[in-house]
Amino acid sequence: MAAAVVKVLTRAHERARNGHDGVHTQTLEAYGHGLHAAQYEELAAGLEGFAEATPVRLRARTVMVVADHLIYPFRYPDRDLPVTAARLKKKDRLRAELIRELGPKPMQGELDLGLEEFENHEVHQGLAHVPRDVSLVIVAYACSMTAGIMRLEWGIADLRPDRYLQWHRHEPL
Repeated sequence: MAAAVVKVLTRAHERARNGHDGVHTQTLEAYGHGLHAAQYEELAAGLEGFAEATPVRLRARTVMVVADHLIYPFRYPDRDLPVTAARLKKKDRLRAELIRELGPKPMQGELDLGLEEFENHEVHQGLAHVPRDVSLVIVAYACSMTAGIMRLEWGIADLRPDRYLQWHRHEPL
């Protein structure tokens, strides 16, 4: 499966680069938006033939559950940084919720001030079709339009309060 993940994310990058070249924009918007969409499509197509592979709709995207593991792509920077530098943006509420709900228990306990946490029902609704008995496997990769995929790893991580991923295990693909 590791070889398939490498192949499909490489293909997603190529599709995004070709889309950017096709629209001839000066910004990288076409590449970024294209890569975001293509990573899900390519992973779904590339993993559907594996035993125990099941597609699951997660908002407007299809993600794959393979042998009770939800395989979720995450492009973290556009430069060659280690996966330990991966950090969620503030707008990545769905990813944060996925990690909190399906990822491992945090290594570092949170300070409990006895305050009620704000519940974002929109995010919970986005996870409605995801089985709660699966584990989250994050496929984190550093990628740019010009350099392509520079780093590609997968593993399990929890989310620190500063939005950095705290990796429990990860390995290069």
